Amino acid sequence: MEILSTIFYFIITIGILVLVHELGHFVAAKLFKMRVEVFSIGFPPRAFGKKIGETDYCISWIPIGGYVKIAGMVDESFDTDFLHREPQPWEFRAKPLWQRAIVLSAGVVMNILLAILIFWGIIYSQGKIIRPVTEIGYIKAESPAEKVGLRVGDKILSINGKHVKQWNEIESELFAENLSAIVTIEVLRENQTVTVTIPQSMMPNMIDEQFGMLPVGLVPVVGMVEPGKPADQIGLVAGDTILAVNGKSVHFGELPSIVKAHAGKELILTWKHADEVKEARVVPTTEGRLGIMLEMGYVGPQIHEKYTVLEAFPISIREVVLTTKLFLTNIAQIVAGKVSFRQSVGGPVKIAQLASRSAESGALAFWGFVALLSISLALLNILPFPALDGGHLLLVLYEAIFRRPVPDKVVIVLQKVGFALLLVFMAFVLYNDIVNF
Repeated sequence: MEILSTIFYFIITIGILVLVHELGHFVAAKLFKMRVEVFSIGFPPRAFGKKIGETDYCISWIPIGGYVKIAGMVDESFDTDFLHREPQPWEFRAKPLWQRAIVLSAGVVMNILLAILIFWGIIYSQGKIIRPVTEIGYIKAESPAEKVGLRVGDKILSINGKHVKQWNEIESELFAENLSAIVTIEVLRENQTVTVTIPQSMMPNMIDEQFGMLPVGLVPVVGMVEPGKPADQIGLVAGDTILAVNGKSVHFGELPSIVKAHAGKELILTWKHADEVKEARVVPTTEGRLGIMLEMGYVGPQIHEKYTVLEAFPISIREVVLTTKLFLTNIAQIVAGKVSFRQSVGGPVKIAQLASRSAESGALAFWGFVALLSISLALLNILPFPALDGGHLLLVLYEAIFRRPVPDKVVIVLQKVGFALLLVFMAFVLYNDIVNF
């Protein structure tokens, strides 16, 4: 069932991102009266669909992308029959350069708008939680945080000389401002100041930004219960807060690993329902699951800032700008050879794992992951590489500068080479995913 859940969230995530991206191209093409021959979710071969008017709306078998086939354009379909006849008014090649540029960039724009919309909704509905704590409450085993010597109970005083007073500042300094640099952290440990240095190689990347530490006060809250599963059988319901396992208080970060370690073995679960504390013996499934979706609760001191719809909008844009900056920094570090390419890229398996993991943390966490992935898809597509949107835009830019189009034969060769390289790249990331599964 865990595998089915992972596949389900992968399909939902990719489906949303591809649909939004291709819808951008489709709507822009229709706006400028271009003929759209195919609107496909997934790459060929075609699985099923229906032709309505001039367009074949279909689902294709390879679920790692999609495409919109616009008449009069050399694309991934490699259809070149139109090159042997005069341009028609409804064809891509017959339209002004500015219209072609808008159509080519519309997919990227739609992915950015989706990210802004998601962040806007999250910020408006959830607001901003400021946690005025700097004490570490959880360190994940084998994580970078553990490897550099950080411990539960450490109180972070400063990061690279900048004093911090709340966990939000720690996250900003650690994950955003110093993503590509060596980081020095000063902590208070047993009334002594200790300095911990984090080498650049251990800084989190954009595919899996888990550094491995969380603040004190985070508790696991049940977001959803699967009918018939162990949690349902003992009476857990959405909204319950899990307090302890086998009599020991449990942090949000450690509950999944504790349950997994007790796969098929009995444990004693203590939780709070409304104002009542309950306890029961339960046996997790052989896969190490209770059948619950967890949400992050917080019981420490906090300041909850709420925003109106209008106030949340500029904050959502800042979130997209910050995330874009992080992605670009990570790409620059990969190109410079300062960050491992193998560790920084992820394919379908990695995306499926992260989609499922984020969904288990709650709806807002899942949508936040979709927003991050939408930004990454936009940035990757705008790269000036053949077969990508950025590569097509480069051809339009060439025509605008030199007042003549790139020869058709050259465009076809570039498209084929680019598509072949993309297939090699996808094969590599898939292999990399499987090796690191």
